[in-house]
Amino acid sequence: MNLASIPSPSTGVIELGPIPLRGYAFCIIIGVFVAVWFGNKRWIARGGKAGTVADIAVWAVPFGLVGGRLYHVITDYQLYFSEGENWVDAFKIWEGGLGIWGAIAFGAVGAWIGCRRRGIPLPAWADALAPGIAFAQAIGRWGNWFNQELYGKPTDLPWAVEISEGTNRVAGTYHPTFLYESLWCIGVALLVIWADRRFSLGHGRAFALYVAAYCAGRGWIEYMRVDEAHHILGLRLNVWTAIFVFVLAVVYIVVSAKLRPGREEIVEPDRDSTPGKDSDADGPARTDADAKDAEQDTDAEKDPLSKDEPGESGKHLSAGSTEAAAEKG
Repeated sequence: MNLASIPSPSTGVIELGPIPLRGYAFCIIIGVFVAVWFGNKRWIARGGKAGTVADIAVWAVPFGLVGGRLYHVITDYQLYFSEGENWVDAFKIWEGGLGIWGAIAFGAVGAWIGCRRRGIPLPAWADALAPGIAFAQAIGRWGNWFNQELYGKPTDLPWAVEISEGTNRVAGTYHPTFLYESLWCIGVALLVIWADRRFSLGHGRAFALYVAAYCAGRGWIEYMRVDEAHHILGLRLNVWTAIFVFVLAVVYIVVSAKLRPGREEIVEPDRDSTPGKDSDADGPARTDADAKDAEQDTDAEKDPLSKDEPGESGKHLSAGSTEAAAEKG
């Protein structure tokens, strides 16, 4: 028995009265909050407005959760649709099973919708959020520790994780691949922050760097895992996915740097002028004719005589002259 190891929790659920608090879901939620909070700070530092990152995250997060679950269910369909399995379990997201590849892809679609509605470029928003996403992944991976899943090969290293007997589990000590990926994601976040400050990355290149750096680590960490997975040419499916996405990210960085060097300036429209919204929150949008009438009213206030009808000013002058003559008489 390994005398020095990381113990696993006896349960992944904490009962708060009638409400079950699941460790996996808790880690995901905390990760999302950290990503939005840190992304907001970076967005403001680049000239954006406070709250914009959260507004777009309202679109990106639900899309990301759906995409992450879809990727997991499709690539591990045998866990839900094989003989003896219950397909309803495919909807039990709280029990674990989110594919980062699907989460990022579908999350990007949601973010694109949010950015379009807000009138800002998606690449700039993605650059601001990139290190926050890496930090969120670092936190989210601890959800696998609560569920005692996604561990590596058996080992007696001092930092091995203890796994208890269970369904599809053999008690023992294994490589804590969740911990390896968590630490790697922290390193990725710090790398993106440093590179962004050093080279002023723009036009989506900070996000592409995050993707490339994450894939580089995910490849070797994935290779260590022992959970069931599909293989192609002797390599796990997610290893091939990491290689493919890594190449795409590097190509994007190189091509983007040549076509659009430097960093774009953030010019964020006011919320009242966002496409699809009226310019006046309390009423309909003002037309050009309304603006012209308002300008004429302002000029009239400055010159009282301009309110009179043509010829009226002459009448006032005549009346004034008659009154003055009467006083003298």
